[in-house]
Amino acid sequence: MKALLLAGGLGTRLRPLTEQMPKPMAPVGNRPWIEHLIRQLSDQGVREFVLALKHYPDLIRNHLGDGKKWGVSIEYVIENETLGTAGAIKNAESLLGDCFLVFNADIVQHMNIKPLIQYHQERQATVTIGLTEVEDPSSFGVVDISETGRIARFVEKPKSGEAPSKLINAGIYVMNKEALSYIPAGREVSIERETFPLLIEAGEGVYGFTMTGYWLDMGTRERYRQVHWDLLDRKLKLSLPGKEKTSGIWTGNSCRIGDGALLIPPVVIGNRVQIGDKAIIGPYTVIGDDCRIANNTRLSETILWDGCHVREGAQLYQCVFGFGSEIGSRHILYEAFAHRIKEEEEITV
Repeated sequence: MKALLLAGGLGTRLRPLTEQMPKPMAPVGNRPWIEHLIRQLSDQGVREFVLALKHYPDLIRNHLGDGKKWGVSIEYVIENETLGTAGAIKNAESLLGDCFLVFNADIVQHMNIKPLIQYHQERQATVTIGLTEVEDPSSFGVVDISETGRIARFVEKPKSGEAPSKLINAGIYVMNKEALSYIPAGREVSIERETFPLLIEAGEGVYGFTMTGYWLDMGTRERYRQVHWDLLDRKLKLSLPGKEKTSGIWTGNSCRIGDGALLIPPVVIGNRVQIGDKAIIGPYTVIGDDCRIANNTRLSETILWDGCHVREGAQLYQCVFGFGSEIGSRHILYEAFAHRIKEEEEITV
């Protein structure tokens, strides 16, 4: 069964990090999230992928190629204009089989998809929506679901106490190709506000299946950091690059750790990283490839993407810095969230 990965999102709430890259390419534990997604789906037997792209598509295509590196095949389809979730699925129609999986590729999840597929087949459904339970559903589209598993309606961002359930759309679907006849071509179409209600009204089998496992929309700064803390705590059981040489400390190849440097787990250090003398790194810190961390620095609850340079005496707490960022000597930063910062430039917080 093919999997369609919807990877055209802008990632506006993660700017400036995603200013010039698609959100699914944002690193999670020093590896682009979309690569994690393909790896885990491949482990579950998915071998054919279609990627729906829009913003900076070459960044994804250049990284993933034809998929052979991961033992899968990858095809691509490009949106020339914004089409919405349903419109993007319709745009990929010619590349899809009679039954296929769909994933919102900017949602971080680690779930077993086989029970979802089995449930879809047993119910002879037209669409089966993967659901996840959240404590506060007021920020999501909530489903009203019957005891038989049929979805009656969606309630968008209900007020506190008025939600029909705590089950929300997890952004994972099994769809029969016949459902695509309900999606008009060539325009933006919302799958929850237009397509699913049309299918329900027409009496097509739209079912919901509650999935178990890890799920988090990484679309905000707070959630992006939380994904990493969950990864380091191993609540999110994705594979991490490098080797766990000491409990809770993962280190890549060709790294230099200076004299008197202290690593406080959990910490992930990429390849070819240089850490200066008497630096204190951690806890909950992720350092990308080719980063240089000078002497007497302090990094805590901080994420650095590849190629960052932290100059001597700088202190970073709960920060996220994008590719090639440079942090000046003796700067003390809290909750900074910036991309390509240089010493003489204003810090974005």
